[in-house]
Amino acid sequence: MEKLSRGRLLSLERYAAERAAFRARVMAHKRSRRVALGAHATLLFEDFLTMQYQVQEMLRAERIFEANEIQAELDAYNPLIPDGGNWKATLLIEYQDVDERRQALARMAGIEHRVWARIGDFDRVFALANEDMERSNEEKTAAVHFLRFEWTPPAIAALCAGAALKMGIDHAALPYEVAVGANIREALAKDFD
Repeated sequence: MEKLSRGRLLSLERYAAERAAFRARVMAHKRSRRVALGAHATLLFEDFLTMQYQVQEMLRAERIFEANEIQAELDAYNPLIPDGGNWKATLLIEYQDVDERRQALARMAGIEHRVWARIGDFDRVFALANEDMERSNEEKTAAVHFLRFEWTPPAIAALCAGAALKMGIDHAALPYEVAVGANIREALAKDFD
């Protein structure tokens, strides 16, 4: 899969002019890349477009225009783009109430290592979590984690041929399993191109 480069980014001026339309396109795109794992956890599967949007927003917010600073953003976000044999996802643990969130995160230490996906009759694949830095300890977990799901060629072929896809969490504090809809399954199959 293609990675971001400076040549694929819009200048700050051009991005300002096109931001509303670009943002609408990305938000529509994300709808077919979002999997709810119950009421309090969501997986957002990243790709080139979602990361382009993230980088453009960072450059805009921070008013970054120096080549070395742009490259630093690209270096930070390119690892979140799938490599053709995997999926990259952001796990969001969401509670509106601050106290409820703090208490819940204290019960969920290690949850990021218990998120799984299953293609057809293949074994569940547990995500590799936070390869850039640890975001959990024995006392609590963070509300945001970065995950990678690695797939074998037979599992990829099965998904691309229409095999069912399930995802879930195997953690006592937030157990959940869901059958993923066809529109999301098809969007994720494109990450293997």
